Amino acid sequence: MSEAGLDVVREVSEAEDRIRPYVRETPLEHSIPFSAMGGGDVWLKMENLQLTGSFKLRGAVNKLLSLPPDARAKGVIAASSGNHGLGVARGCKELGITGVIYVPADASPSKLELIRSYGAEVRVHGNDCIEAEAEARRAAAETGAAYISPYNDAVVVGGQGTIGVEIARQVDSADAVFVSVGGGGLISGIAGWLKHCWPKIEVVACSPAASCVMHQSLDAGRMLDLPSDPTLSDGTAGGVEADTVTFPVCQELVDRTVLVTEDEIAAAMRAVIENHHVLIEGAAGVAVGAWMKERARYDGKRVVIVLCGANIGSKVLARVLAGESA
Repeated sequence: MSEAGLDVVREVSEAEDRIRPYVRETPLEHSIPFSAMGGGDVWLKMENLQLTGSFKLRGAVNKLLSLPPDARAKGVIAASSGNHGLGVARGCKELGITGVIYVPADASPSKLELIRSYGAEVRVHGNDCIEAEAEARRAAAETGAAYISPYNDAVVVGGQGTIGVEIARQVDSADAVFVSVGGGGLISGIAGWLKHCWPKIEVVACSPAASCVMHQSLDAGRMLDLPSDPTLSDGTAGGVEADTVTFPVCQELVDRTVLVTEDEIAAAMRAVIENHHVLIEGAAGVAVGAWMKERARYDGKRVVIVLCGANIGSKVLARVLAGESA
């Protein structure tokens, strides 16, 4: 149990039993090209192949399934830069729940189109995910609808942690896992489960230098309210709620933090696309870029890199593939 009283192992175990009919067990692919670069025996957790193109489906569905019938009948409200909204929207469609998704003004248009395709209503509010979250919480309190947090919820963390369950049954051991970090829900769930299975595994939190609130907060020892610059990693961008349940878990379980530049993110995205012929978004490029930057530390070790999503707009993708400066 974490210092925050969050029993990650219990939450993940309950989520594993609950969400299996609604999510895909994604492959753990051995990366021969990356392993040949030096920097360990590299495995890619292909969460970019998840049903909505992102890991966020896991936490969203877990939370929706945990709601009692009377709460489901009132509908749900969420806030998201895209991927969490997609997860909530798909879950709502599967379960027959009305969903409203609040998004910041800079959310990816392609992700918003996908959210609407699942039947959810999209409402734009504020210029940052923290502003959208605040408005979503206000609307939920006003209407009585359940608020589905993208990260600040033990049940959501449990859903994301089912990735760790899959990794642990897909490979017999690992020395390090690289995970992209925004609000910390993904890394909290994965770290909680994998540290339970393999206590010596090194958990590496990866952030874009342009928007690294959790990274700087961990350095400071408290949650900070900081501005963020535009980044290819829109899925991890923006502020983090001051009272998030994920911060103490990250303090306890994250072993190292790594920052990557926009050019490093773009180079990592191209490396995955060219070597593995699959699409990834900027947030997944952050984890790969962090490994590429730090790989000399991992010679002779087995490394897992979580490719957290694949949702990227065509214009951004064209710019990345063209090698234009970030």
